[in-house]
Amino acid sequence: MTIYFGDIHNHCGITYGYGSLKNALKMAKEQLDFCSITGHAMWPDIPKRTDKLNYLIDFHEKGFKKLHDNWNQIKNTIKKANIENEFITFQSYEMHSSKYGDHHVLSPNDDLPLIYSKTPSSLYDDLYKYNRIIIPHHIAYTPGYRGINWDYYNEEKSPIIEVFSKHGCSISDRSPYNYYHTMGPRDSRNTIYEGLKKKKQFSFAASTDHHAGYPGSYGDGKIAVNAANKTRNSIFEAIKKGYTYAVTGDKIKCHFTVNDAIYGSKIQPTKKRHIYLDVKACDFIEKIIVYKNLTPFKTIYLENFSYINKNYRKYKLRIEFGWGKSTTGYNWNGEISINDGTILDVETCFRGRSVLAPTKDLIDNENINNLNNHIFEQSSNHITFVSNTVKNPSPLHPLTNSIIVEVNGNEQTTLSVSLNNKLVSHKISELLTGVRSCHIDDYNSEAFTISCIPDDFYEYSNQWIDYEENTTNDFYHVVIKQLNGQMAWISPIFLNA
Repeated sequence: MTIYFGDIHNHCGITYGYGSLKNALKMAKEQLDFCSITGHAMWPDIPKRTDKLNYLIDFHEKGFKKLHDNWNQIKNTIKKANIENEFITFQSYEMHSSKYGDHHVLSPNDDLPLIYSKTPSSLYDDLYKYNRIIIPHHIAYTPGYRGINWDYYNEEKSPIIEVFSKHGCSISDRSPYNYYHTMGPRDSRNTIYEGLKKKKQFSFAASTDHHAGYPGSYGDGKIAVNAANKTRNSIFEAIKKGYTYAVTGDKIKCHFTVNDAIYGSKIQPTKKRHIYLDVKACDFIEKIIVYKNLTPFKTIYLENFSYINKNYRKYKLRIEFGWGKSTTGYNWNGEISINDGTILDVETCFRGRSVLAPTKDLIDNENINNLNNHIFEQSSNHITFVSNTVKNPSPLHPLTNSIIVEVNGNEQTTLSVSLNNKLVSHKISELLTGVRSCHIDDYNSEAFTISCIPDDFYEYSNQWIDYEENTTNDFYHVVIKQLNGQMAWISPIFLNA
């Protein structure tokens, strides 16, 4: 089985988002294995019109009509973008619901019809001829304000739930990434942990909910799927089985089993539980918590790691670039070279212009996120790429881009980075002492940094035996946090009596 990363809930100008569908698919293909582009389709219990709500209702109704009028063309474009074993697409559209919470349909069927229903559950039933699921998202909003309604949740119809997006994290009311959208705050009654306390069984997903045509925009959420191969049928069936987990941005690779059953599984209870965890992160692992029934079973901190072998052979080098004052976009031309080492893997961390909802002052532009983020050449010791960044909106909100390069080498291995004719070279022995930075111009200019992590700090593997049966329905899940703030939430494994 292989882990594939995707974004199955994001928006563009096919409804009330921004940017063209063509560009959205282009950006998705640059750094994802699969995606769907979601159209806003309906809101059966939309609030009544008032002077305060006229704008909100108008842009929703206009967006719904736009999707309806162009649905066949949209489906066909998404169908043509699907290339088996290369880049996978799914059909998708969304229903808002004040009472039941927002859901989006996901289907591998290219003839999926646009059907109007009164509830998410009835929409699923009305689509009985098609292979589909409905996915609740941004579930932690106040009950009645488009947060989930656990009384009506159905795990067969919704085997996965979105736990993270640009809206924030819905795991609990104490999780990082609080809700700060105009839709309101989190409410503990509608969190993931509340659903698990109610003995609901589901797996975790994340997607960006980006509204300007940049699926997979770094830091806004991705879903990881453990599937046999990169085909539409294989990935969709793995999603239906719940073989998924959620990441914020970095593609943290995880393998987690109980009695050899992977995350998302429902297995028979035993008195002896063999728990296995393997993590390959992208930054320093700050903390790993293995939970049993929402209570920490094992907690591993960075300072608890045991470093026996100091003769490191693998390193992750992160080249991060951006900063500056440009609001229109700054173009980067870059080269990365490795001397006395070999490139094992490359991961792009590209961001799109950040848009979550329409505003009166934002004018639609189909090229809003047609950004020149692309790796041109990649070999065993050389990478060439282009990218585009804008200034950070505040000192605490980055819009930088990054490229992560995993290298097989030693402390004498040399990394050379050339960005816009600024060339710097550092041995790994130097980079292990800390981050190095370089500015393009004299002051207040764009800049880039280079950091290095040896494998003992980003890889972790362990196993435990649990002999204690606490309930007739025990379950285990895992939370991983890196020092750079990026996280992963591994779906539960349920032991069903």
